[in-house]
Amino acid sequence: MALSSLPDPPDGPESSTSDGSVPVVEWSGLPEPVRGRLAELGAVAVGALPKVDVPQQLRAVARFAPAKRARLGGAAILAGLRDVPGFRTAVVEWCREHKPAALDLGGDDPVAVAAAAVLLGEESAVHYLELVSRRASDSSLRAERDTAVTRLRKVEVELAKAQAELAESAGLADRVRAESEAELERLRKRLREQGARLREAKDAAAAAEAAANLVQTKVKADLAALTDQRDRERDRAENERARAARAEADADIARQSAREARQADEVRLALLVDTLDGAVTGLRRELALGGGGPRPADLVRGATAAQGVVGRVEDPAALERLLALPAVHVVVDGYNVTKTGYPELSLADQRERLIRQLASLAARTSAEVTLVFDGAGVVAVPVAAPRGVRVLFSDPGVLADDVIKALVTAEPEGRPVVVVTSDRAVADAVRRRGAHPVPSAVLLARLGRV
Repeated sequence: MALSSLPDPPDGPESSTSDGSVPVVEWSGLPEPVRGRLAELGAVAVGALPKVDVPQQLRAVARFAPAKRARLGGAAILAGLRDVPGFRTAVVEWCREHKPAALDLGGDDPVAVAAAAVLLGEESAVHYLELVSRRASDSSLRAERDTAVTRLRKVEVELAKAQAELAESAGLADRVRAESEAELERLRKRLREQGARLREAKDAAAAAEAAANLVQTKVKADLAALTDQRDRERDRAENERARAARAEADADIARQSAREARQADEVRLALLVDTLDGAVTGLRRELALGGGGPRPADLVRGATAAQGVVGRVEDPAALERLLALPAVHVVVDGYNVTKTGYPELSLADQRERLIRQLASLAARTSAEVTLVFDGAGVVAVPVAAPRGVRVLFSDPGVLADDVIKALVTAEPEGRPVVVVTSDRAVADAVRRRGAHPVPSAVLLARLGRV
């Protein structure tokens, strides 16, 4: 839908709040497409502006390659546009001169128009931002609806299959019942024949009557035996069907378990191979740089070198050395870090800030980063985590501490794992599993340099 087909933003008194003031745009709540558009405009302009118009904190970003400015320095550019009016004015003037279309409030792209309105400080910016947010929400609802329809169709196919299997079972039962009824009819016919012979014997003589009674008794016994045999055969058939169904279900579960176990083993083996490869490469590099042969102190008798023990990391330099290890996995106790660094923020803002900082750290160090939060009390979770950061929320009734311990246990032996937490119990537990515990303050100090 073109923007020109949408209702115009409200004018006059309706564009103000209830107390008469102009609505203020919350930069921290900007939709992600608008944030990306503003970061792109700022990234293009910051490389062309005079140095005097670029804030101190953005001069390093200005030296980035043009293709990397918005991706690596987007957060800093948005902060400069929000907090430094002079820089925002310089960007607007540069856009008017070199990219006037970027400031066009009558365009067809809602994201571009909303970004231009925010950059120009227009009163209609709030309206356009609401429009972009609403469209993003509508897209998410459509995706959820499509997913639900797909699941419904899958369930319908499975239901049809189950009905077909039920019909087949019913047919088999009908055949067994028909065979049983035919057998019963044959037995009844035999009984009638025996009755006729018995009547003839009674008419013949008293001795024949006794013999007929004996025959009748035998026939009844045969009938009972045949009926009992028929019942046993029917029960045996039903048991065979039940065993076959259970065997098929057990086979499906076994196949699924085997596939999952094989996939888990392959992932763990791949991680262990990567870790060993990085360790061997680092060892070769160190051996090439160091001198050959043992040192004099290594040959002294009467003493034994201490064995390596995993200990706490107490400074950013030691953390930096751990982050340089090949295939290192960094597991972060989310709220333990945020409540140490910035407890004054709301929980949602704490999560957003830490995720953004860890994304920058992952981009700089190539480490695998997993961030764990307690899921209790969380109303809404992020739709997608930034590149390089895996964000996990514990299930209801499960503590984040237990999830962290499970993550460490799941790693193959020999892979370096760093756990960031100030919880002593968690730190002691992961240290016993071979991980390197790091206090939250040390990570915060390292993130301060990102």
